[in-house]
Amino acid sequence: MSSHKVEEFLYNQNYSIQNLYKPVLFNHWMAATTGNKEWSDKHEQALKEYFAHFADQEAYEKVIAFKKEQHLTQLQSRQLDDLYNKMVKNQLDQGELAKTLELEKNISHVFNTYRPILSGKQVTNNDLLSILKNSNQNEERKEAWLASKQIGKKIEQDLLKLIHKRNEDARALGYGNFYEMSFSTRELDTNTVFEIFKLLKNLSDEPFRIMKEEIDEERAKIFGIKKEELRPWHYVDPFFQEAPPVSGVDVDQFYVGKDLEKVVLNTFKSMGLDIDDILLKSDLYPRENKNPFGFCTNIDREGDIRVLVNIDESVYWATALLHEFGHAAYFKYIDQTLPFMLRFHSHSLTTEAIALFFGRLTKNVEWQKRFLAVKEEKLMDKLPAIEKMLQRQMLVSARWMMTFSFFEKELYENPDQDLNQLWWEMVKDIQYINPPEDTSYPDWASKMHFSLAPATYQEYLLGELMASQLQNYMETNISSELFKPEVGTFLKDDFFLYGASLQWNDKIKNATGEYLNPVYFIKQFF
Repeated sequence: MSSHKVEEFLYNQNYSIQNLYKPVLFNHWMAATTGNKEWSDKHEQALKEYFAHFADQEAYEKVIAFKKEQHLTQLQSRQLDDLYNKMVKNQLDQGELAKTLELEKNISHVFNTYRPILSGKQVTNNDLLSILKNSNQNEERKEAWLASKQIGKKIEQDLLKLIHKRNEDARALGYGNFYEMSFSTRELDTNTVFEIFKLLKNLSDEPFRIMKEEIDEERAKIFGIKKEELRPWHYVDPFFQEAPPVSGVDVDQFYVGKDLEKVVLNTFKSMGLDIDDILLKSDLYPRENKNPFGFCTNIDREGDIRVLVNIDESVYWATALLHEFGHAAYFKYIDQTLPFMLRFHSHSLTTEAIALFFGRLTKNVEWQKRFLAVKEEKLMDKLPAIEKMLQRQMLVSARWMMTFSFFEKELYENPDQDLNQLWWEMVKDIQYINPPEDTSYPDWASKMHFSLAPATYQEYLLGELMASQLQNYMETNISSELFKPEVGTFLKDDFFLYGASLQWNDKIKNATGEYLNPVYFIKQFF
């Protein structure tokens, strides 16, 4: 088979995908900014047409044949891999696919409509979270925590059916199970990822034990109980994925009266990254019928990049603004001569790493002094508390993400084992939390991601690790001060430019000289 045939096939694929892709993102943007159902319907229709392209069996067979060619260029190989990963999941019998989607839809409906019962009354999840954040009453906290888990029992049987069905679908496509297929089609190697996580667990065991002891002493004192009496409901959220607050941390005051648009523009400009054009197209302030969250979209991969946020004068929205414009800068500086398919991030974790790097700047003292004009004496007074809060949050969330990932892998490898018992064994081993007296309840199933965002959670943690590795390299080899043009030059030339033409682990090695290594995350925060 000639190289000319491969090129012709890829050219046609790029052309078709480009035409199908833009309506998906544009309609999504319009739906998010207007709240208009007409745009939501258009988005759903465009999405169906986009996915239908990857269900084409003839094209799929050509991809498989072309992938066996001996003399493919790197760009050809990367495009064929991308097509294969998108197509293989769409080769299922449509009837079987419909059954899986129906199970997902039913579970989604329960998550959207179920209201927990507390003291005989229907309440919202926000009501329960508020109790866990603010109440000092042991019994009230316990009841609220138990109520947050009710949905797990409600969906348990459907969720187990869905897990078995996903595994059947994956086996029909030649994979051992759904988790294995998800990793493979997202260019993740299960062994590599879990070796990284095992190393991270070992490196963080001791600093986490010390920090957890400190948190437990504080929590036991608040509730007037012994440390060994602490249970999951004594922390500030149902899964201990957030660290309890540190006394003296209130940095929202630094943002009062600040022009956050200017702050973000100046931050990126100091690094030689120009985001003015993106800011002009973005939708930054809250209003009725607008999506209340935040995201960045690269609508056409030709420069139409936009950010949606809902900013106010708070550290939360300053962090979100920096985070989303981190995604935007990544997209902007991808090599525009690459084929359409490769004019994107090589993996969501690589763009997540950049977004996290920029989002973390709100906890950086030099950034606060330079871009918020906070006086040094004010900062020095709060610095120990700010540093402790960041350290706590990073370690608590890392251990939670490991718990989720290790459990989910086992969930798909053997869904017929005692999952409830396994869950609490892992929580105790990784998060150092004493299980409740009754571990026979499907507490784990109340976390929506197991049902509706499967096999993606590990990427949050991989992104955190990559952000730390990049920052360490920049501070060690480029500039000890981050706010210099040479930092932006490094990011543009050694990381952003390559788009998806490099696999994610090759990309971090290309930029820093080594594959992803959790030691830099530990070094940064502990």
